[in-house]
Amino acid sequence: MTFPSFSDALRVWLRIGFLSFGGPAGQIALMHREVVEQRRWVSDARFLHALNFCTLLPGPEAQQLATYLGWLMHGVRGGVAAGLLFILPGAAVMLVLSAIYAAFGEVPLVAALFFGLKCAVLVLVVEALLRVARRALKGTVPWLLAGAAFLALFLFGLPFPVVVLAAALAGLAMPDAFAGGGHGRAQDGPPALLDALIAAEPGRIPRMAGAARRAGLVALALWLWPVVLLMQSGGLLGDLAWFFSKMAVVTFGGAYAVLAYVAQEAVEGYRWLSADQMLAGLGLAETTPGPLILVLQFVGYMAGGTLGSLVVLWVTFLPCFAWIFLGAPYVERLHDMPRLRGALAGVTAAAVGVIANLALWFGLRVLFRVIREVPLGPMRLEVPVVSSLDSLALLLAALAGVALFRMKLGVVRTLGLTALAGLVLKPAADWLLAGFG
Repeated sequence: MTFPSFSDALRVWLRIGFLSFGGPAGQIALMHREVVEQRRWVSDARFLHALNFCTLLPGPEAQQLATYLGWLMHGVRGGVAAGLLFILPGAAVMLVLSAIYAAFGEVPLVAALFFGLKCAVLVLVVEALLRVARRALKGTVPWLLAGAAFLALFLFGLPFPVVVLAAALAGLAMPDAFAGGGHGRAQDGPPALLDALIAAEPGRIPRMAGAARRAGLVALALWLWPVVLLMQSGGLLGDLAWFFSKMAVVTFGGAYAVLAYVAQEAVEGYRWLSADQMLAGLGLAETTPGPLILVLQFVGYMAGGTLGSLVVLWVTFLPCFAWIFLGAPYVERLHDMPRLRGALAGVTAAAVGVIANLALWFGLRVLFRVIREVPLGPMRLEVPVVSSLDSLALLLAALAGVALFRMKLGVVRTLGLTALAGLVLKPAADWLLAGFG
């Protein structure tokens, strides 16, 4: 196999952009399948190394992961292409759906189509979680650390950066316990293409570092300059630029960490939209491709139409490119520091717990209509109401499982089959529920 050309990579990043349903769990699962499993462009260790860094950053970790991997493969143009193609399909769909919603309200057929896709993504997430865990966790201590990371996130709601830092310290203190897995372990079969290229060209990453830093500074300038101009001019667009620029800086832990605050401020503080409209926008973002944080684009549209939507997109995602281009060259140096391999392997183990937490969060909301939060001292436990089980969601998820595992239809056909089934069955199920109700 030869190293993929830029045009080859563009086609794959575009494919990921159109199929990246299911929030960060589904998107990370899809990327892992495309670039690690199917094409062997990137190794498990390097993929998880990049993911670990992205979970520490503010903003959507899946989009930043795409940017990081794109940069590793083809430099700055690769990072820009991967990041933009991850965003643009979902942003275009969200803009259209926002306009439709503002004009007509919810569209049942569109909701039914995306309902089927969401059920299929749940199966992709579970498959990826099992695959990553099997390859990344070797030995008792990594499994225990992954479980501890999952419990810290799911039960105690600790921020991602805290969990990842604790895992790094554990790996640093017990490097021998992680020697069998994570970073530095041998891969099954031939090395991934990117890893082989870096081994053959040791100076590749240092040569790419200067251009990455310059691109990061350009991204910062392109982000901050319009914000200053819009704030000086005052008015709605200035408020949107300033508010969502703040969100871009403080959204540690991914989209889920900031949505409650944005909803409160946008609804009660600025009164850009109603609570019901905010919930509708969140539903659209959860079922369309691209980062979940695209719900902010919906808020921008409801506040200021198409221009407001574009302003929010600009100030939300440009900082993400800056963080990656400024930070990735330094993070990549850690691969060449043997003393830190234990710490990186610890973080890799914790990343499995992070993905498991995202998968469970997503799965509960796909399969159940009502989730209750039960406080248990310092813990909080999300418990589904059994009677709210969505039988159709369970049926469609089972259909996706059969299509993917038994029939081996692949991702695109599985998503298409399940989306079509949702389009046919969801309106019928809603009609029956309304009749019995």
